[in-house]
Amino acid sequence: MYYPTPEDWRQTDEKRIALFGMSGLGKTHVSSLLRGSGRWFHYSVDYRIGTRYMGEHIADNFKSEAMKIPLLRELLLTDSVKIESNITFGNLAPLSAYLGKPGDPEKGGLPFDEYIHRQEQHRDAEIAALLDTTAFIERARRLYGYPNFVCDTGGSICEVVDPEDGDDAVLSRLSRSMLLVWIEGSQDHTEDLIRRFDRAPKPMYYRPEFLREVWDAYLAENGLREEEVDPDAFVRLAYRRALEDRTPRYAAMARNWGVSVRAEDIARVRTEDDLVTLVARAIEAASARG
Repeated sequence: MYYPTPEDWRQTDEKRIALFGMSGLGKTHVSSLLRGSGRWFHYSVDYRIGTRYMGEHIADNFKSEAMKIPLLRELLLTDSVKIESNITFGNLAPLSAYLGKPGDPEKGGLPFDEYIHRQEQHRDAEIAALLDTTAFIERARRLYGYPNFVCDTGGSICEVVDPEDGDDAVLSRLSRSMLLVWIEGSQDHTEDLIRRFDRAPKPMYYRPEFLREVWDAYLAENGLREEEVDPDAFVRLAYRRALEDRTPRYAAMARNWGVSVRAEDIARVRTEDDLVTLVARAIEAASARG
């Protein structure tokens, strides 16, 4: 681990952590709290994906839709209007909208091949954004004088790494520069996440082999053709399956590359000191396990 003992973590003047786990369990909450202290640089992997690596894809998709409207088409062709996304740390809707959902085009669905293409774009972007983390540690210190650094990873980090591979390029790079911290949810958290997702299903990234397996099974079990699939119904199923699939992958990341904290404890974090104490306990627990 980057901080071998709780004392190393407590005493260092340069605290660096990467938070990972399912979206909705507190990564952005804690990252925003630390940023608000004025002593931490907040690096959001999803924001980096949506701006640096997927920004042109997102804007081009908006323009493609606008070109279908005669007035906007004329204005675009004469450079009279500018269309771009307005992604923020707290609003990643443009990125989600671009990823889309597969299925019936009358319900906003994408052809499955196009959906897979966009998923592949996201995978490449996520790996690149994760690898950029170490450069931003130096940039935050050199340009802005921030001594501490928090990386708010996307929920799909476990989909683009192999936690059982001691030479995994992404995890090796991250672990050499910071402490990886898994925010572990309980079964109650899982049920709450499912209920929230069911109310407002949103696009996500999934590993291609997982996605194809779930897609093929969904078509076969329901006797549907691709264009007959209800996009929201499919992504609701995919999300439930993903929760089951991701948990052991997160656990392996924590076991082999970092530490874990409980989501209920993260929810009680109100200050920087609260987090420092919580992470120190996690390091101690990990050290005791050997």
